[in-house]
Amino acid sequence: MNIKKPFSWGVSTASYQIEGSPDAHGKGKSIWDTFSHTPEKIKNGDTGDVAVDHYNRWREDIDLISGLGVNAYRFSVSWSRVLPEGIGKVNEKGLAFYDQLIDSMLEKEITPFVTLYHWDLPQVLEDKGGWLNRSIIDSFGEYSDLLSRKLGDRVQNWITLNEPNNFCFNGYYSGRHAPGRKNETVKEALQATHHAMLAHGRAIEAIRSNCSDAHCGISLSLGQAIPLSDSKEDLKAAQLCDGYHNRWFADPIFGKGYPSDMLEWYGENIPSIEPGDMESIAVPIDFLGLNGYCPDYVRSDPDSPLGFYALTGKKDELDQMGMASSYLGWPIVSESFSDILQRIHREYSPKSIYITENGFAEIDECTNGHIDDQSRIDYLDAHISAALDAKEKGVPLDGYFVWSMMDNFEWAVGYSARFGLVFIDYENDLKRIPKASYYWFRDYLKNATNKC
Repeated sequence: MNIKKPFSWGVSTASYQIEGSPDAHGKGKSIWDTFSHTPEKIKNGDTGDVAVDHYNRWREDIDLISGLGVNAYRFSVSWSRVLPEGIGKVNEKGLAFYDQLIDSMLEKEITPFVTLYHWDLPQVLEDKGGWLNRSIIDSFGEYSDLLSRKLGDRVQNWITLNEPNNFCFNGYYSGRHAPGRKNETVKEALQATHHAMLAHGRAIEAIRSNCSDAHCGISLSLGQAIPLSDSKEDLKAAQLCDGYHNRWFADPIFGKGYPSDMLEWYGENIPSIEPGDMESIAVPIDFLGLNGYCPDYVRSDPDSPLGFYALTGKKDELDQMGMASSYLGWPIVSESFSDILQRIHREYSPKSIYITENGFAEIDECTNGHIDDQSRIDYLDAHISAALDAKEKGVPLDGYFVWSMMDNFEWAVGYSARFGLVFIDYENDLKRIPKASYYWFRDYLKNATNKC
């Protein structure tokens, strides 16, 4: 594969999932600090209080990233670590943490990709309504302005939001994620989504006003919606799933507005939209970040407000159907990865695409200091090949980031699922042990570099 330089080969992480130190040096509380301490919300009662202690062990982790041979690292900033109240007074010690992290990366010739928001909203802002309060747009704008002023001399690549579909629907509809609001309808989730998308637009304006060479984008979780049968009911369900998962987010970002079929389906639950909102959401982006893991297999479900039932996460059902899946029950269909990339290119024509997350969850066991995660290697190998196949077919793919660099706090399932290339020994002082997949990816990158 002949990839024109520069192609970004990287790994990804997120602040709450790895940093720990929830109140160190003036950090404020986030909604995940609160939610993870709410009984029965997280598997095994796990919290991110320690996570993998990246806040204190970041030098060791940057060395591991450097040793992998990647040329890029995507990480997120904890909003409440730099602005404990969400707005206003800056926590200089919190900001200094990211300063030194970025400086260390640049010394090792690793390009930083900074995600402004990866789900850990300051709790004080949630207390004022969070993403349901339109004032969040101004707050996010202030936060984006601060980071781009302070870090923009060294950071060129900015991602505004990570997966608004997940933090809005899981946070304000299903209640499975922070802030844990469970509702009978999707009205709150849709309003939260609208404000989040407006905040995305405001953030890009702030970044570009401070950084003339900034490259700005957003990371969306996108995947094919595949009907389980050819019945008209299941075909309709797949259309609804596609609208819910993909088009509701990608269409407005690329200036198409909210999809008409979904506006009709959501009916009285649609968000309050003010004049100029859709233009603000559609501010031009320099790249689209794709978080791609698996397709959705769906069937009709008249009892669901969404109109469909997805098998993603339903491992027992997938097993019964003979479909391979990860520990979390995410179907393994590498060819769909190429399909979704080609579809994005065909329907939205982004200037550039980065795969900002792609990875595989397993339990993983350490035996005599070794972790043989062949299933992860197989998954990554197949999905990288599928991505490069899409690039060969004309998709403007400019980077690929593995999720994740290391095992971490995996949201509602706690520490039970491992995505990392590096094993974290939670029972032995959080020792870092590179897995077989780490060495496989390191060797793969050596060959990929030779082909660039």
